[in-house]
Amino acid sequence: MAGQPFRMVIERNVRVPMRDGLTLAAEIYRPDTAERLPVIVERTPYDRHWMPPGDPVNGIVVAEAGYAVVMVDCRGRFDSDGDFRPFLAEAEDGEDTIAWAAAQPWSNGRVGMMGGSYVGATQWLAAGRRPPALQAIAPYVTASDYHEGWVYQGGAFQLGFSLYWSLNPLALARLLSRQAAGETLDAEIAAVRAGIEDIGRLYRRRPLRGIDLMDRFAPWYDEWLAHPDRDAFWRAISPEERYESVAVPALHIGGWHDIFVEGTLRNYRGMRDRGATDAARDGQQLIVGPWSHGIMNGIFPERHFGMQSALGLQDPTAFHQRFYDRWLRGAADSAGAPVRLFLMGANEWRDETDWPILDAVVEEWHLRGDGRANSARGDGRLSRAPAGHESPDAFLADPRDPVPTIGGPTLNRGGGVGWMAGPFDQRPIEARADVLCYTSDPLTRPLDVIGSVEAVLHVASSALDTDITAKLIDVHPDGRAEILTDGILRLRYRRSLADPEPLEPGRVEEIHVLVGSTANRFLPGHRIRLDIAGSNFPRFDVNTNTAGVIASETADEAVPAINRVFHDSARPSRLLLPVVERA
Repeated sequence: MAGQPFRMVIERNVRVPMRDGLTLAAEIYRPDTAERLPVIVERTPYDRHWMPPGDPVNGIVVAEAGYAVVMVDCRGRFDSDGDFRPFLAEAEDGEDTIAWAAAQPWSNGRVGMMGGSYVGATQWLAAGRRPPALQAIAPYVTASDYHEGWVYQGGAFQLGFSLYWSLNPLALARLLSRQAAGETLDAEIAAVRAGIEDIGRLYRRRPLRGIDLMDRFAPWYDEWLAHPDRDAFWRAISPEERYESVAVPALHIGGWHDIFVEGTLRNYRGMRDRGATDAARDGQQLIVGPWSHGIMNGIFPERHFGMQSALGLQDPTAFHQRFYDRWLRGAADSAGAPVRLFLMGANEWRDETDWPILDAVVEEWHLRGDGRANSARGDGRLSRAPAGHESPDAFLADPRDPVPTIGGPTLNRGGGVGWMAGPFDQRPIEARADVLCYTSDPLTRPLDVIGSVEAVLHVASSALDTDITAKLIDVHPDGRAEILTDGILRLRYRRSLADPEPLEPGRVEEIHVLVGSTANRFLPGHRIRLDIAGSNFPRFDVNTNTAGVIASETADEAVPAINRVFHDSARPSRLLLPVVERA
């Protein structure tokens, strides 16, 4: 019926029953027709009435194409019953919502899902229950695990994102909705707004646990801090644990500067390898552009990736409709290549057959120097030639003076509109003595790095625990040091995110730091740089270096650590770059 004239039926505040007797609030948009329609469900904590301007798909347009679109507030959000605890009820509530939608008189029994970020989580958690009516999902900018890659990364707490997200779109929005319903909450709203306005103070507060504002309005925050290890609490809600139970094709959309890009890529690969059916494994599609969590047009404060970089110019509503038409209507496959990637630097789109790129070859770029790699003015070098007899580099990781966050794939305050995330110049950081910089010679020809970047480092610390951060930098001929991606490893988790193990002070160990995934062309005259430090604050919490419970420790309990990076013939520290060479 797509393309035919019709009237739209809008049903307000429909109650969707859950198995425990509570009901969730829904809005329904559907064509006024006697024909039974396929259904697209979006389950959101951000208000069912609101369609974020950055969304790649417009639900109204999808409804106009002949679908019933059901927008549902998550449990405990806005007009839905119950208490909101992130992630914990989404599997069962999603399963119940899908079954309800499939059984409605205007439904043909075939259901898809859509939405991004947390709304992507509501899709994955529901899909893991394998509801029989669910035929396809379309998660974008979302994670594959809610410990690694959402609340924590490499064992470090994602402080900037976790605190700001809990206060602003979650706690404040809920208070405002309750006030609109008639409650008197002026004092509570003022307190939360004051916390958001002065969030830097909350970032610096120690201990991390026990913030009154969070206890009152975001109690899950301390619950997350109480589970720093990837334990049963996290495994119970991890999509990565359940790919074998997911039987649907998925359309994955991510951004190279998005906080959840690793999850987007892991979801695609995990489903290709472990999906429950052939159709699910073969039906995965992946699109990754030069976007952050808030900027989807490729235009950042310090970087413009060209007019073709905008998600909107890819006509995302249209390719969502094609995806849904294929899997919910049985239309012919017109999706094109299964993988579409934007290559930064070249500023062009590429169609690929899979991810990781099949013809990528891992090159080893060795850390070199004579023990003075501190700051960009030091002697740290990156070279394809292995190191010989060279002195280690050392830096001070002082919890009282952490290395500040500038850009990168983050969602600190302001991340909702993207202006603090993405490809920012790192030279202010690289002037610090507690940042080691290893830089290649200027390239004589283009070098396409497409894939997952890893740093293999031989390190020793004076402390029982410490953090190692790593950033991949594209150094332009004018000196601009543009961040491509970054990573962190809390060394107590060097062997396992589930089983922490203190360091033996002074002992040299080989560690592997996931620097992150990217697709970038290093142009002739540009240089490759690896930055190593002991903190990236407030993107991540600061390690106290004691091997104690960081969330409960005060600033006075923290100790400085002297960290050394070894690079010699016996201990070859190196950067692993996936390089694609094509004629």
